[in-house]
Amino acid sequence: PVLANLRPSGKYLMEDFYYAGGLPALLSRIPDLLDLEQRNVNGATLGENISKARSFNDDVILPRDKPLVANDGLAVLHGNLAPNGAVIKPAAAEKHLLKHTGPAVVFKNYEDMAARIDDPNLDVDANSVIVLQSAGPQGAPGMPEWGQLPIPQKLLKEGVRDMLRISDARMSGTSYGACVLHITPESHIGGPLALVKDGDLIAIDVEQRSLNMLVDEAEIAKRRKAWVPPITKFSRGYGALYLKHIKQADEGCDFDFLETDYGKKNTSGAGNVSGEPEIH
Repeated sequence: PVLANLRPSGKYLMEDFYYAGGLPALLSRIPDLLDLEQRNVNGATLGENISKARSFNDDVILPRDKPLVANDGLAVLHGNLAPNGAVIKPAAAEKHLLKHTGPAVVFKNYEDMAARIDDPNLDVDANSVIVLQSAGPQGAPGMPEWGQLPIPQKLLKEGVRDMLRISDARMSGTSYGACVLHITPESHIGGPLALVKDGDLIAIDVEQRSLNMLVDEAEIAKRRKAWVPPITKFSRGYGALYLKHIKQADEGCDFDFLETDYGKKNTSGAGNVSGEPEIH
């Protein structure tokens, strides 16, 4: 449940949350969802740390039986547009956009979007789906917080305050809107997001956890065959190292060479757990 009545999902600020009792007060309302025996940095268990906590404002830290959102604080979507997943924050989106179908308005990269998003002649309306490509770990590069894609000025003037927007970028946790993020595989490496064209119908159904482009498989296959990989941005140095080894969003955007067998079962038959090597 979402119990913190804070923006962008709710109406209060972080300062109000602090004076209402803060994180200890919030955690004290969900003890059954926590491992209370885990020790904190002060040496006490989590249970001990929150045992005397209480809320001083039940409108900021809501009671368990009156949540701001009962579930779906975050939702992971899958479909032909996001085979390995994508993320949306339903609690921060206009509810009518949680099940929506609309035509794509595609921007090839951030520069393209910045140049055209406020063009009064842009073919876009409130039903459209704003699509940004090349904003992921490799495409941007660095998966920047571009995911709260701007609403075109001409629609803002009409009173539009939210639209379905999708990308392989990130966004801040304080950002608002029906923004689908972290689409994997990203467009830069040939993920389906790279194949979306203006006018393609995009369908989202958060309850069903689905995100699809309504394009037949034959056409998708044709586009994939014609797709040309982008020019590599770096040929040497850290940039080249980064592009070669960075993993996708569904794998944490970690470097593949930093993976270890830490925590995995030893396959040698000894039965013990592997650990990090000693540092001398």
